[in-house]
Amino acid sequence: MTQAVTLYGKMLTFSRLKITTNDLAQIRTELGRALEDNPIADSLPIVIDSDVDIELDALIDMLWLLNVQPIGVVSGALDDQAHDLRLAIFPADGKRIERLPNSDKADKVIKAEPAQTPAQNSSSNNANNTSSADAKPDAEPVSAAASSTQQGATLVTAQDHSVQLSSGIHTQMLRSGQSLQHLGGDLTIIGGVNDGAEAITDNSLHVYGRGLGRLVAGATGDKNARIFCQKFNPSLVSVAGTFCLRDAIPSEMIDQAVQVTYDEDKGLVFTLLNQL
Repeated sequence: MTQAVTLYGKMLTFSRLKITTNDLAQIRTELGRALEDNPIADSLPIVIDSDVDIELDALIDMLWLLNVQPIGVVSGALDDQAHDLRLAIFPADGKRIERLPNSDKADKVIKAEPAQTPAQNSSSNNANNTSSADAKPDAEPVSAAASSTQQGATLVTAQDHSVQLSSGIHTQMLRSGQSLQHLGGDLTIIGGVNDGAEAITDNSLHVYGRGLGRLVAGATGDKNARIFCQKFNPSLVSVAGTFCLRDAIPSEMIDQAVQVTYDEDKGLVFTLLNQL
């Protein structure tokens, strides 16, 4: 008999909509302006984060009219309404790590606020991460399957909509507590990623240095995305939504120059760069 249900790990990216007023007209005006001509805003999945009591069903109707897909709320003022409407209720979280712009852009640094990043959600709620990695002949890649996940939230701000999408370069070390997120092209980091930091892109990720934090490529589902890291030892690695934690990474890849790709059958595939 064919199995009817399969539970497997995928890391999903969605955006958080912060609400500070119960004025629906003002919300519609400001959100409509933010979404206008934004190439990544079509059918954008969002979680509603509100400190004020607002008519939730009316807000949801308005969001759908703006082609935004509300999937739940952050626990707080809207819990009772969300429960009645059978929406997901996500736990309130702690301090968001500092989110940085690319160093070759003139964007303003976005300071930390109470919230949580995608990778923090994923790594703090991992359940049963398994690895199918076994040592193989020298010239062959090693794969690791990941079976643990949690949806993550990505904050989309007005600054994001004004930045032209292109490949990005960050020329400094990403320190613990910092997050660099880039959409629309490859992300290159010169200096490395420390533990407690994260680098996220929807294309390929290049790390010229040591990768110790959370490394995410193909964040919007690009299965052709890759990760290249000069000294590979991340706390979490993800390509096209499939991820595994440090303990599941093949030991022969640790602290080596590594390429990470995604394969439909194998999951994440790890290859030493000197064997390509």
